[in-house]
Amino acid sequence: MLTEMLPLLPPSERKIAQYIIDNPEEAISLTASELGKRSSTSGAAVIRLCKSLDLKGVQDLKLRIAGDLQKTTDYGLRDIVPNESITSIIDKMTNNSIHTIRETAEMLNTEELERAVHVLKDAERIHFFGVGASGIIAQDAQQKFVRIDKTAYAFTDIHMAATMIANATEKDAVVGVSFSGETREVAKILKLANNQNVNTISLTKYGTSPVSEQADIKLYTSATRESTFRSGATSSRIAQLQVIDTLFMCVASMEYDKTVKHLNATRDAVTFLGDCGKGKKRGI
Repeated sequence: MLTEMLPLLPPSERKIAQYIIDNPEEAISLTASELGKRSSTSGAAVIRLCKSLDLKGVQDLKLRIAGDLQKTTDYGLRDIVPNESITSIIDKMTNNSIHTIRETAEMLNTEELERAVHVLKDAERIHFFGVGASGIIAQDAQQKFVRIDKTAYAFTDIHMAATMIANATEKDAVVGVSFSGETREVAKILKLANNQNVNTISLTKYGTSPVSEQADIKLYTSATRESTFRSGATSSRIAQLQVIDTLFMCVASMEYDKTVKHLNATRDAVTFLGDCGKGKKRGI
C-alpha cells in the first residue's frame, strides 16, 4: 500500500511512508510523535498518512507493518523469460496468482464490503460496466448474479450503458470495474449514475483514482503492478474475479435457501439443454 501510494502522497506523508518502507522493524515500535520526528515531519502528518491509506489509525498501520514482517515466503510477481520451460512457467503463474489473491484479501475493507453486499442484495437491477479486460469481469459478474435470480446487466458499450443508467432509479446499483481506476468511460458512467441518485460501487486497484472518487462504495484489489507479459491483464483479472466472487458468495450466504433453489433450477436448465443435444445426435 505504501509503495503504491508513495508518488501520490503530499511531501510530508511521503517522507513518513519512505521511512517506514526503509525501516519497518523500527516503525512498529514508535509512537506517532516519534515516527514523525524520525521522518523529519510531525505526529499530525502520521495521522494524515493513516487517513490517506484509509486506515483506522496508527495502531492499524503498525499491525499491517508487523503482519508484512512476519511473511517468510516471497510471493512477489515473477516475469517469464525467453524460452522458459513449461514447468517453470506453471510455477511462476501459480506463485503470481497466490501473491495477488493474498494481497487483495488484505486490501478488502470489510465495512465497505458489507455495504456493497447489502446494496447488491437489495438492488432491483445491477449494472456492471467495464472496458477491455475489465469488461470480461463485468460479464462474469452478470452471469453469477443472474444465476441467483438477480436482474443484472453487463456493458462494455458506453452508449448502451448510458442509456440504461439514464433510466435507472435509486433502487438500482451500478458497479464500475477498472483496475487502473483511470478509465474515463467507467468514471463517466459512475458520475452519470450519481446524477440519478443510483447506488455506485467501484472496483479498482488500491489508491485514489477518477473512478473510485465517483463511487459511494470503494472496493480495492491488490495494487501490485503487472509484470511485463500481462497475458491479458493476468494479475488484475484474478484480483477482480476474487472480489466479484466474494461479493457473490456474501449475497448468496445472506439468502442461502433462496440461492440454493435458484442455483439448482439454473443447473437443471443447463443440463436439460445438454440432454437435448444428445437426443438430437441419436435421432430423437
